[in-house]
Amino acid sequence: NMILDDGGDLTNLVHTKYPNLLEGVKGISEETTTGVHNLYKMFREGLLKVPAINVNDAVTKSKFDNLYGCRESLLDGIKRATDIMVAGKVCVVAGYGDVGKGCAQAFKGFGGRVIVTEIDPINALQAAMEGFQVTTMEEASELGQIFVTTTGNIDIICKDHFLKMKDDAIVCNIGHFDCEVDVAWLDKNAKKVNIKPQVDRYELQNGNHIIVLAAGRLVNLGCATGHSSFVMSNSFTNQVLAQIELWTKHNTYPIGVHTLPKKLDEEVATLHLDHLGV
Repeated sequence: NMILDDGGDLTNLVHTKYPNLLEGVKGISEETTTGVHNLYKMFREGLLKVPAINVNDAVTKSKFDNLYGCRESLLDGIKRATDIMVAGKVCVVAGYGDVGKGCAQAFKGFGGRVIVTEIDPINALQAAMEGFQVTTMEEASELGQIFVTTTGNIDIICKDHFLKMKDDAIVCNIGHFDCEVDVAWLDKNAKKVNIKPQVDRYELQNGNHIIVLAAGRLVNLGCATGHSSFVMSNSFTNQVLAQIELWTKHNTYPIGVHTLPKKLDEEVATLHLDHLGV
């Protein structure tokens, strides 16, 4: 009777293959940026058949899970996989949303020299005013030693970028899907050597090497254990409250994408304060 989703996979599956089940579904709660973009797209195209709550944009989700969670788990994954020293390295962060902000802070905190690539002018301005160099991936690909994609979009790092990279550049992704880094091109056009689980070294025809972590999937999950339980508790509490809200008040939510009421957002924060001694 309810759909609780993370990335839009279940929402798409039910709408496309099992639409008959939607008659009994009261609503959807969606936790990720990618999944929320999918919901808005479905609604614009008239494909969304039940009301949905955008859990991702709750303050206690996006400003905590996305930012603080990634700030800790990104480098946990990279260091477990490579043991690389971040200090002094040129670290390229593709995207400066909440996830990108957390990743940039993490690299900066470890002494990395951070470059941000961003197409949104507001986010680009934020990055610049935090002291980060902001440029395009075309330029950054020649400079970076560690790359992470955070956008949820496709083809952020692809053929032309790989060919410009320094030897043994490390490339990883922390966006939801594995479409940001064109690993398929590497598989077809470079010689692959598996160094250890979730760490592959590709030899390009120009003689340089690219080290890809977690096959382009989420590096914090593939090479480490993901976010810490405390910050995930924020996200999961939002999900539970969104499910209760849709189930008990579904008649007040028309078909569309809705935000979690601020009162519930504040309740999530209140529930977690005691654990921190606040």
